[in-house]
Amino acid sequence: MKAMKRCLMLAGVIAIGTGVALAASPHFLRASDAINFDNGDLTCSWKEAGLGNNQNITYVCSASATATYVCINGGSANPSAANKTTVAADVSAEGTFNSGKNGSITASLIVHPPGSGSFSCPPGQTMGLAQVSYTNVLLTDTTNGIASPPLADQTTGCLLPDVRGAC
Repeated sequence: MKAMKRCLMLAGVIAIGTGVALAASPHFLRASDAINFDNGDLTCSWKEAGLGNNQNITYVCSASATATYVCINGGSANPSAANKTTVAADVSAEGTFNSGKNGSITASLIVHPPGSGSFSCPPGQTMGLAQVSYTNVLLTDTTNGIASPPLADQTTGCLLPDVRGAC
């Protein structure tokens, strides 16, 4: 009788454990990226389901980025080629979101362009971001170890069309 109770308890634990494992089946329903033409930021947006209720899930949006910075004088011009630099770097944003009671997450992360590094402008000139591009854009659910389908490469084109010589 005691052995039978143990078998029934073990079967119940296995059944409960199996039910939880089968209930969580993380998958991206949609994922996209878009570039902000005002500041060069990249926004990765998605909806992931099958996460289980009230789970904290960490995401990373990463990309290879190339940004061009220029110096702008009082006459709205980039006065010389020496007052321009191009920076290439891997960039990313990370965030943790809760799946709530429906087991899904709809969210976004914002990736910023690489900084200008040690590039600086002479007195009387201001620095501006002339253009930025993102390649190899990847959105990953690092908690469950899955990635969305590949996202599109993005580029701003010239962000400073009114600055002579910027692009």
